[in-house]
Amino acid sequence: MKEGLKVGDSNILEIEVTEDMFAQFGDELVHPAYSTASMVYHMEWVSRDLLLPYLGEQEESAGAAVKLKHIAPSALGTKVKMEAVVTSITEKQVITKVTAENESGTIGEGEVKQAILPKNTMQSKLDEQLQLNK
Repeated sequence: MKEGLKVGDSNILEIEVTEDMFAQFGDELVHPAYSTASMVYHMEWVSRDLLLPYLGEQEESAGAAVKLKHIAPSALGTKVKMEAVVTSITEKQVITKVTAENESGTIGEGEVKQAILPKNTMQSKLDEQLQLNK
């Protein structure tokens, strides 16, 4: 990993809640509100964007774990701000604390762990699986 990333570094992602982010299973709408699944996606995204500039040419990252507490709903059209803050860095992983807020306050809190891997590790594993399934 390139030098420069340090504990306390942060990144922000701002999104607007759209209908495709609603809580639903299949075609069944559960609530017309920002879903937990969408929150996980955006927490991973803001954390990944924080790490990407520091990956070496022969490195890639992969999501390894997400812990999330979905605290409050967020309605259609509301603005959600995700902030990821680096809490731990090792040679093989970066952990971020992520908060999600809308106009009403905190709607989610979590932690994202990203593994740092040699480039093409994931593709090699996927190729192995495909060969086993033939």
